[in-house]
Amino acid sequence: MPTRFSKTRKHRGHVSAGKGRKYHYGYFGKVGMRYYHKQLNHFWRPTINIDKLWALIPTETREAYLKGEKKDTAPVFDLLPSATPRSLARALAEKKITEAGGVVELVA
Repeated sequence: MPTRFSKTRKHRGHVSAGKGRKYHYGYFGKVGMRYYHKQLNHFWRPTINIDKLWALIPTETREAYLKGEKKDTAPVFDLLPSATPRSLARALAEKKITEAGGVVELVA
């Protein structure tokens, strides 16, 4: 019998392929909410650790604060211009900052 008359030629690409079994790996169960054409650029949010915040301030200013030359103002860490909108913190980091005299201000 030539292959063009074979029944499997008509079933190629189908799940059961003529065997009568209707199983497919996505056949059972709920799949959940779908996100078609997910582009991960929309979810790009770099992070910076709380311990590394001093790296965002220029070296001259940082040295002045650490030596105690500037006592009238507090350093301001603005995370948005440095393209790091999210900061990671260890446990009770906000409490540590406020105890040291700093202020944590969330800007939406």
